[in-house]
Amino acid sequence: MNEDIQFILDSAKESMDAAIKHLEKQLVNIRAGKASPAMLGSVMVDYYGSQTPLNQVANVNTPDGRTITVQPWEKAMLQEIERGIMIANLGFNPMNNGESIIINVPPLTEERRIVLAKQAKAEAEDAKVGVRNARKDANNEIKKLDDVSEDVQKNTEIDIQEMTNKYVTKIDHIFENKEKEIMTV
Repeated sequence: MNEDIQFILDSAKESMDAAIKHLEKQLVNIRAGKASPAMLGSVMVDYYGSQTPLNQVANVNTPDGRTITVQPWEKAMLQEIERGIMIANLGFNPMNNGESIIINVPPLTEERRIVLAKQAKAEAEDAKVGVRNARKDANNEIKKLDDVSEDVQKNTEIDIQEMTNKYVTKIDHIFENKEKEIMTV
């Protein structure tokens, strides 16, 4: 196989892998009822004048499925951490006990589950768009190659389409698992 074609196939696969990784990262932030340290992944804290991720100024744990505890490395950071959680607008009500911050994760209502499932579906659709864009870019690159016969171009386009189908199926599978996780009470 021509080196150029292999390069095009490899970069299409890389782009599609990146779309899957991005989807998985986005889905971690959509909570599915059980408490998880990842739920506070987007929280930023004012640490002596600079915005710092929460996990860099405190230890975040889940002692059980309904509670998240945040143990700051410096007690002086308690108020800042509490403020950061409120600003992140995650729907949590942090309680400061003077030592750490405790967050009780409320169970999801049916309508909230539906909203979260729609959010997950939107993320999956974005990932599919990313995969299809990678396919389009690869097909355009193949058409630009002068030293390749039409048959080889067509066969490569078929290979790219098969790869695209495989990735779209993978995205559907990831979404179905997340949806099941969200909708399970």
